[in-house]
Amino acid sequence: MTYGFIGLGNMATAIIKGMIQSQQFNANDILGFNRSPNKTDKLVNDYQITGCSTLQEVMTADVIILGVQPQTFPDLLPKVNELLSEKQVVISIAAGKSIEYLESVLPKATSIIRVMPNINAIVGASTTCYTASSNATDEDKKMVQTLFETIGSMIELPEEQFTVFSAIAGASPAFSFLYIDSLARAGVRAGMDKKRALEIASSAVFGSAKMVIESNEHPWELVDQVCSPGGTTIEGVTSLQNDHFASTIYDAVNAVIEKDHKLS
Repeated sequence: MTYGFIGLGNMATAIIKGMIQSQQFNANDILGFNRSPNKTDKLVNDYQITGCSTLQEVMTADVIILGVQPQTFPDLLPKVNELLSEKQVVISIAAGKSIEYLESVLPKATSIIRVMPNINAIVGASTTCYTASSNATDEDKKMVQTLFETIGSMIELPEEQFTVFSAIAGASPAFSFLYIDSLARAGVRAGMDKKRALEIASSAVFGSAKMVIESNEHPWELVDQVCSPGGTTIEGVTSLQNDHFASTIYDAVNAVIEKDHKLS
């Protein structure tokens, strides 16, 4: 099976990197096309994929991955549809473009699968979800799962939950980066070197996430385990509660959801 990437930005590059490093995919079976030939040349040099200089070339692949920004769809997708042939599967990683919309502009596609990875794909730790058109086969879904598990975890969700997913998985890395940086800056204010404080804060957040995933305990149970009676941690926790930490997160997630609705 061959895979054709239209658009070779950061996310497409991360996916290609994951595919190659997993050793489950042959570089010769990965085709790449970008409006800027420099990006294509770089991926050819870095991962020995098959570079394409035209849309027609990349459209010979069995699976077409749309890695371009959604604002380019009105101009691009009619051209893609003209070149589609029988049994080709189309994967879209564009935000805000539903299966219904993609089916309307790509009627020749055998099946369409919408995938939402996040920025952590760059380090092989994306939290990714997908949904598929009604005519997608189990084999199509298995193929997509295998492909995107090379960059992290993969979960199937109904499309009506994509907006919520985009907030708690797509946007939340930015929230986490901000939190980690704030911890480190607090360490700097208390007298620690920023580089060391950032390393410590990042490691602590990573370990905490691992605890939530692997301990099978509710996060609040874990909070209680850290908070000794009359201790130091409970002072910090109650300070966060007094400053509306939880409601601030709720508001941030809701802001992402509202913006996503407007864009859709």
